[in-house]
Amino acid sequence: MAKDPEGETIERDLIHRGGYDSIRAVRSGKYLRMLVKAEDPGRAKEIVMRMCNELRLFNPVVHSCSVSVKSGGGKGGRG
Repeated sequence: MAKDPEGETIERDLIHRGGYDSIRAVRSGKYLRMLVKAEDPGRAKEIVMRMCNELRLFNPVVHSCSVSVKSGGGKGGRG
């Protein structure tokens, strides 16, 4: 997987410092892709929505925030 300095910065400087240690990886582009460790898909969505709103990972004036959950298959970190 190619390096993603913006995603790594968001993960390190916002997400982990904000106390969201269950987020395992972030990819930045026109969207953020996150690998989340959670008990179930509903909990994963709840964690991500709360985090996005609390840490202002998007500007609601020009962006929208939506979360979709894809279960299983993750490797637990950067590839």
